[in-house]
Amino acid sequence: MERRKMLIDLEWKGNKEGTVLTSNEFLLAIWSYDGRIAYQKIIAAVEDFDSKYCISAGAYASVYKAELATDRVFAVKKLHAVLDDESETAIHKAFESEIRALTEVRHRNIVNFCGYCSTPRHSFLVYEFLGSGSLQGLLIDDDDAAGFGWLERVNIVKGIANALCYLHHECSPPILHRDVSSKNVLLDDEYEARVSDFGTARFLKPDSLNWTTFVGTCGYAAPELAYTMIVNEKCDVYSFGVVTLETIMGRHPTDLISSISFSPAASSSTDHLTLKDVLDPRIPFPRNEAAFEVIYTVQVAFSCLSYRPEFRPTMKQIARGLSNQRSHLPDPPNVMELGELMDLTFGSLRP
Repeated sequence: MERRKMLIDLEWKGNKEGTVLTSNEFLLAIWSYDGRIAYQKIIAAVEDFDSKYCISAGAYASVYKAELATDRVFAVKKLHAVLDDESETAIHKAFESEIRALTEVRHRNIVNFCGYCSTPRHSFLVYEFLGSGSLQGLLIDDDDAAGFGWLERVNIVKGIANALCYLHHECSPPILHRDVSSKNVLLDDEYEARVSDFGTARFLKPDSLNWTTFVGTCGYAAPELAYTMIVNEKCDVYSFGVVTLETIMGRHPTDLISSISFSPAASSSTDHLTLKDVLDPRIPFPRNEAAFEVIYTVQVAFSCLSYRPEFRPTMKQIARGLSNQRSHLPDPPNVMELGELMDLTFGSLRP
């Protein structure tokens, strides 16, 4: 008989005892019955991973939508089959890292992990299905982005901040995500953010240098990772800053980041750009409460993008700041210059 390894937190299913189902042969159950049945129902729902159920494909896995007869819907991430030993080792290391990280966490802004399966035929992870897709996909689609208002965008930024604050400051040992990007932020039907894809996550070792090889997504990774193998929480902070600007601008901020000097003592050619010049033009300029929130959110993003990690705030400081009320703007928001926002950032947000 084909051996299967699977796991699930039964509390998520309503199990009153909150226990974890384990056995030598079957470690997966998505409901309160035999893991073998759960496995068979998932395979049947996606017709043995037929391509018509595939909703996204990545470097080492594809994601399928599994609709079960019980009206439950899951996202199933199936690892690609590879031939060379090096790739297989890397893929299974990511698979194990994701399982280890997600079985340790429970937060409203982190994707709900439902279980996993590892067999000679299939290796896959099972998550809650989130119908609105990724933040990246929403921002790319002009029609979707046009209906994606400022307060919804700020709320997504707050959700990502809360998730990273939880990973960095409430988990023991702290967990680094190491691949924070817009494609790894999923959205539910209410535009509530869920941080996903923990394949490169790492548990920080206390009182120790944390050495690593480079992982992450180009355009989001902290600049110091180009010359050091030591990783810490400030790497995630930098990536969060990039995603925050992307959410507000409606596009990846590559040109803006490369042209702005993130140093309190320096100036750049873009200092005289106004806030209006960089906000997503597909929606009306923010007013009233939305203006306060957007301006502060841009300040937070700038504070995260310092080339010197020690100048970046912690995720706890960021989450706390984003939760506070805004009540004062020094200038009308449409004429505020980026240089002015930078000055305010370095004066009030740096640790």
